Amino acid sequence: MTETTRRRVDWQQVLRWFAATLGVGMATGLLALAGLKETAAGLVFLTMVVWFAARTGIARALYVAFLCALCFDYFFLQPVHTFRLAGVQQWIEMLSFLVSSVVVGRLAERARRQTRQAEQRREDVERLYTLSQEMMLHEDAAHLVRDLPRLIERSFALDTVVLYVRDQDQCYSSIPEATASVQAALRELTLGLSGTPTAAEGFASLALMLGLNPIGALAWKPDRLSREAATAISAQVAIAVTRALAIETYTRLEAAREGERLRTALIDSLTHELRTPLTTIRAAATTLVQAEGLDDASRQDLAALVDEESARLDKLIGEAIEMAEIDANVVQVHAIPYHARALLDHAVEESHANLAPHRVEIAIEGPGKPAWFDPHLLGRVFRHLLENAARYSPRGSKITLRSRRTDGRLEFSVEDNGPGIDSADLPLIFEKFYRGKKGKVIGKGTGMGLAIARAIITAHGGAIEVSSAKDVGTIFRFWVPLVEKEPAGRSQLTPTQSPAHPWS
Repeated sequence: MTETTRRRVDWQQVLRWFAATLGVGMATGLLALAGLKETAAGLVFLTMVVWFAARTGIARALYVAFLCALCFDYFFLQPVHTFRLAGVQQWIEMLSFLVSSVVVGRLAERARRQTRQAEQRREDVERLYTLSQEMMLHEDAAHLVRDLPRLIERSFALDTVVLYVRDQDQCYSSIPEATASVQAALRELTLGLSGTPTAAEGFASLALMLGLNPIGALAWKPDRLSREAATAISAQVAIAVTRALAIETYTRLEAAREGERLRTALIDSLTHELRTPLTTIRAAATTLVQAEGLDDASRQDLAALVDEESARLDKLIGEAIEMAEIDANVVQVHAIPYHARALLDHAVEESHANLAPHRVEIAIEGPGKPAWFDPHLLGRVFRHLLENAARYSPRGSKITLRSRRTDGRLEFSVEDNGPGIDSADLPLIFEKFYRGKKGKVIGKGTGMGLAIARAIITAHGGAIEVSSAKDVGTIFRFWVPLVEKEPAGRSQLTPTQSPAHPWS
């Protein structure tokens, strides 16, 4: 509280006491002018005492009772205009008034205090409900522990909240200024197995217990939470922290199991896929080496077979390397200014062998200005999409590549007139090693191409989706952010400086 605010509060208190004095004086004057007897005047003064006790507290009520007793004696008890009491009746009237004022004032103060406590409990319940809802609806359980101090501070209008988690031996604070001494006090509180609030630099603190096990400690400032509210908050926080730690442990175990499963699947898939072309190459090479009973046409066929299976083997190894890069999170986007038309032209040229039996069309919408993206990575995306389109489309069918600019996005699509993708396969085709029904029938592919494409587009900050209709065709659409100016921290490049085949 600042000095100015403190002075304002002091003046407000002075004005309230002055208003109470003025109120008694005005009431006395009105009663005297009305010529009321001591009984009626005593009831009016008693009503004033009750009102002040109910509205302002017992201290001001006792002050008002004292003033009313003086005015009652001076103006209404015989002899009037003196502070003497003439007889036993006047003494009884005065004592009755004083006792009634004190008793009724205390009862009114107690009722006021109970009302205030009931209101406080109602507010605490509402705030506890709000806090529990925010904890339950928190999207990331792993980050919930870090955000708990801020949630508690906001829900209960506190200045600072500090949370210490024993398993992590780490403190989380709603503000960065939490001192080391407060953190040390919370550690001692947790290790001391104490559930009693202690003070540390103006903080109130409470150990977080789950059963008989201490899992941490919670500190808050200022110390204006009731003990019931503090206990309820600590119980909720203890449950939330335990749940978050359990989810984190489970996630690590699941990640380890998933990593092991993916490694096993990758090894099994690569073993099978690599063994097939190797077996074919070895058989053809053995036949060529023996060279008994082979004419020139047979040798040509065997040499072509070796070349085809070698290319397939090289492709499998390349996809395995790409997937390893993605799993290791080493894929980096190196954006340069590049034309969408040039990207599509080079994609078609790079996939010429696969697209030869098909009719290819390129459609560009919008201005032909360059945009900033990584043509090497997007070229790899097109390589996978065009390979799939060529593999599953009938010979002579049309494959269309499109590009357009819309709503801050640079969108691309690859459309084919193939048989379409089975509806049961659509939700899974971007998963690693997944091969749909048609892929298993054809027998080629590792199921890594679309997973690689999605990871590359995600690294750009974009997304990919697919739509397909049976016997009509399939459309793969993806987008990356449309950046037409040089990103910060990049050296100036022009489209003519980009290589002719940026992904080769």
